[in-house]
Amino acid sequence: MTLRIHLCGLALAALAAAGGAAAQTDKAADDCEAAVSEAVKRMRGREAQDVQFSKNKRVFTATADDETSLKGEGRYRGASGRGMPFSYSCAFNAKTGATSGVVFRELGPPAEDKPWQPNLANVSPDACEGAAAATLKSKNPRVGRIVLDSESRRLSPGPDDRIVLEGRGALERAPGMNTVPFTYQCEVEPRNGRIVSIRTSQ
Repeated sequence: MTLRIHLCGLALAALAAAGGAAAQTDKAADDCEAAVSEAVKRMRGREAQDVQFSKNKRVFTATADDETSLKGEGRYRGASGRGMPFSYSCAFNAKTGATSGVVFRELGPPAEDKPWQPNLANVSPDACEGAAAATLKSKNPRVGRIVLDSESRRLSPGPDDRIVLEGRGALERAPGMNTVPFTYQCEVEPRNGRIVSIRTSQ
């Protein structure tokens, strides 16, 4: 019985020590990262917003009896709105609770978004505009004329890697009537040029 109580006491002491060590490393991380955040904002001014740290990148190293070195990574939102990655290091003294040696280094500019480069080999604006005209004629059986503005053509990415072609024009619903503006939108499959859908609005 005495041996069992002794072993239980040792286990509880080990758990308490582990809990104390975890609390100490958490405090070291919190204090160091607060100091790094202040350094980032001080050096980058208003450009530095939303400073964040990656907990899974933290590396603790005991450098002296009461000191712990912390290295890690984080990012802040720059003036352009993009995340700016950085690395940092800091020393924390468990006895005094002070931080020192705060250093942060930017890891280079954020990766630029690749510009959209559609494959236009099989995409025909004329086919799209012809389909738009046919749709308008079906909606307006007495149509007088349809004028398409080629300068208004716009391309944008669509769902499932398709290409969306949009434009504007003018429609005479019946001969002698005033023209009214309309817009059209084609969704095209770039691999074969097939028009998946066509929409018009007047």
